[in-house]
Amino acid sequence: MNIKITGSGSYIPTETVTNNDFSNHIFLNEDGSNFALSNEIITEKFYGITGIQERKYVTDDLTTSDIGFIAAKRAIEDSKIDPETLDYIIFAHNFGDVKKGTIQTDLLPSLASRVKHNLRIKNPKCIAYDMLFGCPGWLEGVIQAQAFIKAGMAKKCLIIGGETLSRVVDPHDRDSMIYSDGAGATIIEACKEDGGILAHETATYTYDEAYFLFFGKSFNNDHNPDVRYLKMHGRKIYEFALSNVPKAMKDCLDKSGVAISQLKKILIHQANEKMDEAIVQRFYKLYDQTMPDGIMPMSIHELGNSSVATVPTLYDSLVKGKIKDQSIHKGDVILFASVGSGMNINAIVYRM
Repeated sequence: MNIKITGSGSYIPTETVTNNDFSNHIFLNEDGSNFALSNEIITEKFYGITGIQERKYVTDDLTTSDIGFIAAKRAIEDSKIDPETLDYIIFAHNFGDVKKGTIQTDLLPSLASRVKHNLRIKNPKCIAYDMLFGCPGWLEGVIQAQAFIKAGMAKKCLIIGGETLSRVVDPHDRDSMIYSDGAGATIIEACKEDGGILAHETATYTYDEAYFLFFGKSFNNDHNPDVRYLKMHGRKIYEFALSNVPKAMKDCLDKSGVAISQLKKILIHQANEKMDEAIVQRFYKLYDQTMPDGIMPMSIHELGNSSVATVPTLYDSLVKGKIKDQSIHKGDVILFASVGSGMNINAIVYRM
């Protein structure tokens, strides 16, 4: 028995926000003082570091559970399964449904339950629950689904990763330009085909690292101090990721028994182009090798960082031939890797 992805789907929001669209923003320092550089220089430097040219936001009428449902429906259609045969629906996100213009997150009922309701699944033995695991949430959902299947508790699972970060960012914080919205979903099944999940690795670092990503007040001191926004210690996250993600990737690959020369693609969380490149370069350096050209498909340039949605949407785009000059074929070995709030890291070695 092998455990494979038998279908995938995604929802890429329709609203495009370019770096030029931030030209009229009032960016402030943490203490509320005016930022010294012009917005033109800020966005130019931002692009040079992150590689992000534009990002996607949902329209005002949509929430995270809405776009998660759309991605899930497309994954089910792609896999050609009967949704009534699903044993688990796992929805990975971080902030629940935040409706446009509100300051509260809505998690009752869970987003997974909302998706199950919208899919019109009657089977009460299809268990729906949410996962809060930062950006690596979708990957961790896949790891849990694999465990359920191995334990004989499930045969088919739906794993969703979705987020609407545009609703929880501080417009006066330059970091707000990183974040975007999106949703991706996959069907994980036990099957007799060759390939599937070969190995996985997960780690949580909290001793010093737990609050590298956190909720904090706006940089604008005139804003209500009780309203909180997504904040991060960017330099600390960068250093943490470079020190720890390559080692987790190596541990996972070594556990799989696959030689690094056999690796065809690395699908890494789309957080920051320069950081992702540095992580993969360090990963290859652990094997005394150089990072091959084209090993790392990227979507961040047009889609930004949609947190838990970046890896499943990247996978869906890759397998459906939507990434320029990138392709994947049956039998190819790929390495998934992610890092995010918690601080959590995980990886999966997977044969197509």
